[in-house]
Amino acid sequence: MIKASVIGAGLAGSEAAWQLARRGIHVDLYEMKPVRFSPAHHSPNYAELVCSNSFRGDRLSNAVGLLKEELRRFDSLILSAADRNRVPAGGALAVDREGFSREVTERIRSHPNITVLSEEITEIPDPPAIIATGPLTSEKLAEAIQRLPGLATLNFYDAAAPVVTRDSLNMDRIYRMSRYGRGDDYLNCPMTEGEYDAFIDALLSAETAEVHGFEEKKVFEGCMPIESMARRGRMVPAFGPMKPVGLKQEGEKPPFAVVQLRQDDAADTLYNIVGFQTRLKFPDQKRVFGMIPGLEKAEFARYGVMHRNTFLSSPGFLNSHFEMISRNRLYFAGQITGVEGYVESAASGLVAGISLARDLNGLEPMNWPGFTALGAMGRYVSTPNMKFQPMNCAFGLIDPLPADPGRKRIRNKAERYEAVAARALQWWTENETTIREGIQS
Repeated sequence: MIKASVIGAGLAGSEAAWQLARRGIHVDLYEMKPVRFSPAHHSPNYAELVCSNSFRGDRLSNAVGLLKEELRRFDSLILSAADRNRVPAGGALAVDREGFSREVTERIRSHPNITVLSEEITEIPDPPAIIATGPLTSEKLAEAIQRLPGLATLNFYDAAAPVVTRDSLNMDRIYRMSRYGRGDDYLNCPMTEGEYDAFIDALLSAETAEVHGFEEKKVFEGCMPIESMARRGRMVPAFGPMKPVGLKQEGEKPPFAVVQLRQDDAADTLYNIVGFQTRLKFPDQKRVFGMIPGLEKAEFARYGVMHRNTFLSSPGFLNSHFEMISRNRLYFAGQITGVEGYVESAASGLVAGISLARDLNGLEPMNWPGFTALGAMGRYVSTPNMKFQPMNCAFGLIDPLPADPGRKRIRNKAERYEAVAARALQWWTENETTIREGIQS
């Protein structure tokens, strides 16, 4: 029997364990919950979604949409569970977070090649192994990781948005609509200019919770607290999560700003405030966010919180398969590697899991080209970069279309991105035999 260890049953660890198990490798999956929880985790289930319930855009004109489609080609556990637990979110893939985590847990626990061990790992495991403990890695293991040769660790601050109950909303002041007429999956809270100004004043004067070592310059740009946006300029939120573009009601005056709410569970009882990550103290969240039209008497099922995340300075330490350069068959996966986002974390787990499985099964390495989203991500974490920072999947990381004198230049950005995606998916189609090589279950 060929065995491997996976440390951590988050998005990346669950995906890595699944890909290994399907290729005949017996996996010992170590997860410290429910024996011990990190500051941001509360559920005993695996692949717990700490921040938003959104996996972001699902169109091929969006880089993360391409990444999702590539993961589906590999029968990704995380993507299949997300697709089956989808809730309405316009052009995005959002999930019932409890149903999603429950399904991942059940499928992991029921796989005959996976043994789950509920214990905390405090030292670097012997290879073959994948460390997927996330940016909230426990203190003892984080110290052991920092002692690895040639490694530096870096920090940034991440935040989660509040969740409110649907029954507590004042629907007389809220309307349903997705941006640009793409359905009606979002609840919209319109603001006049006067309401917006009063809200920003209250936001800027509200008390924030102390976060050890917090510095504004270390906030992750893709998950910035709403109060940090306002400090950059009073109109920054109005050009960010509160932008009213594409949300005008027929026959109504265009709103000055709009706060959107996205369904958070399949039963349609919970909604999260989109883009409102925050570190405001809980009483001030209730007071300030209660100024949003329709949220005057909102009941908070969960308040927003902020926490410090740790990631590796991966270039020069990991290769494009997320394997340690100096130690064969020891891999890292997930946000600890410097990828950012749910889908990206799952993708790194998939790449690490498949790479280790192919190695253990005596197969040639799977080399993903840079014109695929998976290949571009692996290249980003392994290419020397003096200012390495967590990164979402983006078309800027993927090889552009080559110049072709016989082809008319595609000027429309969405069409150009769709052509980049089509090229990547054509490669997946042509290499399906290699992709499925070694799968036993």
